[in-house]
Amino acid sequence: MKPNFTLRLRVFNLNCWGIPYLSKHRADRVKRLGDFLNMESFDLALLEEVWSEQDFQDLRQKLLPTYPAAHYFRSGIIGSGLCVFSKHPIQEFTQHVFTLNGYPYMIHHGDWFCGKAVGLLVLHLSGLVLNAYVTHLHAEYNRQKDVYLAHRVAQAWELAQFIHHTSKKADMVLLCGDLNLHPKDLGCRLLKEWTGLCDAYLETRDFKAVSGLYISCKTFKTTTGHDPHSGTPLSDHEALMATLCVRHSPPQHTSSHSHGPAERSALISVLREAWTELDQGMAQALWWATITGYVIGLGLLLLALLCALAVGGGIREVAILLWTPSVGLVLGAGAVYLFHVQEAKGLCRARAELQHVLGRAREAQDLSPESQPALQPGRQEGDRAEEQ
Repeated sequence: MKPNFTLRLRVFNLNCWGIPYLSKHRADRVKRLGDFLNMESFDLALLEEVWSEQDFQDLRQKLLPTYPAAHYFRSGIIGSGLCVFSKHPIQEFTQHVFTLNGYPYMIHHGDWFCGKAVGLLVLHLSGLVLNAYVTHLHAEYNRQKDVYLAHRVAQAWELAQFIHHTSKKADMVLLCGDLNLHPKDLGCRLLKEWTGLCDAYLETRDFKAVSGLYISCKTFKTTTGHDPHSGTPLSDHEALMATLCVRHSPPQHTSSHSHGPAERSALISVLREAWTELDQGMAQALWWATITGYVIGLGLLLLALLCALAVGGGIREVAILLWTPSVGLVLGAGAVYLFHVQEAKGLCRARAELQHVLGRAREAQDLSPESQPALQPGRQEGDRAEEQ
């Protein structure tokens, strides 16, 4: 690579609001999105909420001359909704489906049925390895009483871990998607502290890259409610468009994720906060599992009583009439019990990982030279030991 090397990367991201039969003007918006992407000719276009695979196939056919590489990430019952279109060949791709994703009985929200995930693309650009991630975390329906907070924090941790373990050989790391997080939310802070990633919107310099590379965000725009060309919205979300520049960095601009005392302290603080949130979520899941366990027990006792009444005569007709709803009660409670047991195990796993990382961070902080007390001039280590 030449010393004055510069790589320019144009990136597009949009939550497409592509729910079949429910999203308004979906077919028209998908068509106009394809026209817009062909016109702009980005290096990478990363999309969320493309719930219809037919919509992806239509876009792929339309975008093939401009974006020869594409991939649709499949998961869950109706799919992850994630897909990507690239000007450059995709060297590798994989995905990770989040362990927790809301509650199946909250049908009106529907997140559980989606199988939300994070997808990874590996691209080789001018001798550099780029890991591009696209994801969609659980929606926030009520900020004041967020019943999904523990799930979203667990997803943010799984996302951070996935990036942490898959990006070791990458020269650059790019994360796009709909995180459903504000910049100061716990999930966002956890993600940034553990991976070292920076927010392109808030911090236009020093993105994550290996030592010797300098990444800056030259432009960052949104569609601000309308398609820049047609004037009507492409989605109920805003599109984000960024131009990233990568070049060799002088020593003073070398970017790396620092592990000094202040950074370790911030990491420990956010890890502790996340651990507490997951612990509370696990306690809630176990509480629901206990309640439904009692309901199952009472339902089985009721079924036994109804069987006895049916065999013994008496109110046999009533017993038979109550049999079906009693069986439904036991089966429904059993399904809820199994779900919350699985939820508790998922939260417990994430909590255990956080606890381990927190312990290692504390050890590193205790062993750092900055944390050791300085000796007064003229005193020896042996003198201080005798005093102790």
